[in-house]
Amino acid sequence: MTNFADMKPVAEKVADVMKTLAHANRLLALCAMMECERSVGELAGSLNMRAQAMSQQLAILRNKGLVRTRRDGQTVYYSLASEEIRSLMNSLYATYCTPPSEHQ
Repeated sequence: MTNFADMKPVAEKVADVMKTLAHANRLLALCAMMECERSVGELAGSLNMRAQAMSQQLAILRNKGLVRTRRDGQTVYYSLASEEIRSLMNSLYATYCTPPSEHQ
């Protein structure tokens, strides 16, 4: 029998990740980063957001450890921080974003 009490620390960590993902623009930014690293400007343009608003959302993702950054001159590029987050995003994409014809 599974001891759910022992799983509580992991469940709390997963719940925290899911809370962070429960924002459409953060989720879309992570989807965009599945393809390749992106700058704030690229993400803001893709999502029809102001760069400052996008930066705020990216800061939340960075603080939660979901994305990492790379600086090239004055440009900061964002990418997925781990294979775990990539796997989660792949699962979400496959479940919710593939056309119905691909599910058959």
